[in-house]
Amino acid sequence: MPRSPFDPRTTTSSLVRAGGRWLGRVNARHPWNHNDHFHGWVLRRLPRRRRRALDVGCGTGTLVHRLRRAGTTVVGLDADGPMAAATAARFAGDPGVTTRHARFEDVPADGSFDVVTMVASLHHMDLEPALRHAAGVLAPGGRLLVVGLARIGAPRDLAVDLVSSFANPVVGMVRHPRRADVTPGADGRPVVPVRDARETYGEVRETARRVLPGARFRRRLFFRYTLEWTSPAT
Repeated sequence: MPRSPFDPRTTTSSLVRAGGRWLGRVNARHPWNHNDHFHGWVLRRLPRRRRRALDVGCGTGTLVHRLRRAGTTVVGLDADGPMAAATAARFAGDPGVTTRHARFEDVPADGSFDVVTMVASLHHMDLEPALRHAAGVLAPGGRLLVVGLARIGAPRDLAVDLVSSFANPVVGMVRHPRRADVTPGADGRPVVPVRDARETYGEVRETARRVLPGARFRRRLFFRYTLEWTSPAT
């Protein structure tokens, strides 16, 4: 899918490109985790009944840990073998956490989960089928909570990302003031699989509202959006 003409990565301006390279160097020296930043949003929006949660794309289990502390039985799911293995090792001996190396579409749509969380994982799947499947996985009154990535598709998207680009190194220097010198995988942790988002923010919003009536979509700083939907109670 071609990039949007509003995508700054396609610009021919040498000034913009130079600024982007500078920001990239600063961000690399003072990194911080954008996904972990939104875990608080997820936890604040958990439904009152949250006996069983499914974290799709669990990675090394950081959100699984926080969901577990919130009083849920958690299934951590990841299509990447090393990631699933890392989460399994982290929670070995905890009967309240199960880890599965599988795709989301392999989870039975039997309405057995009160919470489904997806942090930076939805763009790895086909959008509409994944949202429809999430509706089937959730119990009545259950909640889908997504922190996602999308492409720039409108001038407003570009404006938000430009603000994020300049705010990002400030947050990084506050949270990680010492210069980082670690290459991916050098600390022994598995490398997170990366994939470019295919849909624009607008496409995600419209698809979610069509497939999941009542879904709440919000564009966020730091190159993310949030999506919340509650399954109708019977």
